[in-house]
Amino acid sequence: MKELRIRVLAGVFVVAAVLSWAAARLWNSVGTLPSVPVAAPIVLALIAVVLVSTALSLRARFRAQRERRPGAKGVDPLMAARAVVFGQASALVAALVAGMYGGTGLFLLELLDIPARRDQALYAAFSVVAGIAVIAAAIFLERVCKLPEDDDNNHSGAEPVA
Repeated sequence: MKELRIRVLAGVFVVAAVLSWAAARLWNSVGTLPSVPVAAPIVLALIAVVLVSTALSLRARFRAQRERRPGAKGVDPLMAARAVVFGQASALVAALVAGMYGGTGLFLLELLDIPARRDQALYAAFSVVAGIAVIAAAIFLERVCKLPEDDDNNHSGAEPVA
C-alpha cells in the first residue's frame, strides 16, 4: 500500500480551491451563492477525532503486543489495513472538501460587510482547519500502522553465507 503524499493532497486542495473560487464568483453573478453549512466543520472534526482515536488505540495495542504484555490483544493485520485505507480515503476527501470551502471562503472575503456572508466565511475557515486536522490525523494513523523495515530485504546479495 502506498503512503499518502503531501504533494498530492496539497494539489487536490489547491485545484479544488481555485475551481470553487471560480464557481462561487460565477454562481454569485448569476443568482445567490449557496451557504456554507454549519455542520461542515463539525463533521470534519468528528472524522478527525475518529481517526485519532483509532490511531491511539492501535498504537497502544501494538505497544502491548511488542512488549509481550500478558493478556495483550493482538492487532488483526486486515483491520489495520482497513484503518489505513479509511484514513487515506478520509484525507483525500478532506483535502477536496477543505479546498472547496477554502475557495468559497476566499470569495466570501470580498463580502465581509454583509453579516450573513461574514458568518459563512467563518464557517468556511473552520471547515478548512477541520479538513487539515483530518489530513493530519490520517497521516498519524498511517504512521502508527506502518510496518517496521525488514532488515533481510535491505541487504545486498553479496553477504557471505556462514
